[in-house]
Amino acid sequence: MTSTLACQRDGALLRIHLNRPELHNAFNAEMIAELTARLREAGTDNGVRAVVLSGNGKSFSAGADLNWMRGMAAFSEAENREDSMRLAELMRTLDGLPKPTIARVNGAAFGGGVGLIACCDIAVGVDTALFGLTEVRLGLVPAVISPYVVAAIGARQSRRLFLTGERFDAATAARIGLLHDVVPAGELDATVDQIAGDLGRGGPVALDEAKRLVARIAAGHDVNAATDTKNAALIARLRVSDEGQEGLTAFFERRDARWVG
Repeated sequence: MTSTLACQRDGALLRIHLNRPELHNAFNAEMIAELTARLREAGTDNGVRAVVLSGNGKSFSAGADLNWMRGMAAFSEAENREDSMRLAELMRTLDGLPKPTIARVNGAAFGGGVGLIACCDIAVGVDTALFGLTEVRLGLVPAVISPYVVAAIGARQSRRLFLTGERFDAATAARIGLLHDVVPAGELDATVDQIAGDLGRGGPVALDEAKRLVARIAAGHDVNAATDTKNAALIARLRVSDEGQEGLTAFFERRDARWVG
C-alpha cells in the first residue's frame, strides 16, 4: 500500500507492519505521516474491529532514523518543534484509536518504538526482544512519548530508564508493564490471534467505551460521587443501547452476539 508500511486485512482484523526492515523499521517523516493516516482510516472504518501493529524483519522499531535525525539537527528550533508535533500526533492517534490495538513485538524496540508499544492496548513480545529509552545518551529526552511510556510502566521505572538509557530484556519489559505477555517466536502469531479472537467477541461500541473508561479513570485523582455518576450513566446508556440489548439477549439465549464473526 505504501513504501513504509505493509498492510493486510484478515476479515475485521487490520495488520499493519512497519516496512523498513533494512533500517530496523526506524521512523522518518514519511513513515510517521503514512502510519498516522492509516490509523485514522482504520479508526473510521466500520469494517475494522481491531488493529495489530508489528514490524517486518528482525526488529519492531529502532525509533528515529539516524539520517532523519541528522537532517533535523540542522533545522531551526521552530522546524524541529513542527517535526516533533507530527510524531506527537501519531502517538496520540494510536493511543486514542477507537478500536482495540495489539502490539506484536517481533524484535527490538528503542525510543519511539517503545512509545508505539506503550500506546497500544495490548502488547505481546518475543522472548529475545530488547528494549531501551536511550535518548539521554544523545543529549536528548523521550519527551514526545513520555506520557504513554510513563502511563505504561509508571513513574518509578521511567525515572530509572529515562536516566540510564540502559537496555532491558523482554522479561523485564513484562515485569514493569510494557509487555503483557512474552512468548517464544514460534508462538507469537498464535498468541496474537488468540487475543484478536477474544477482542472479536466484544461489542464494537463497548470496546471503544472500555478504552475511554480506562483513560478517564486513569486521569482522575480521586474516586468520588462525580466519578460514580459518570460510570453509572455510562453503563445505563450501554445497557439500553442496541448493542447492549443484543449482547444481553444473546447471552440469555446462549448464542453468539451478531457482531461475533
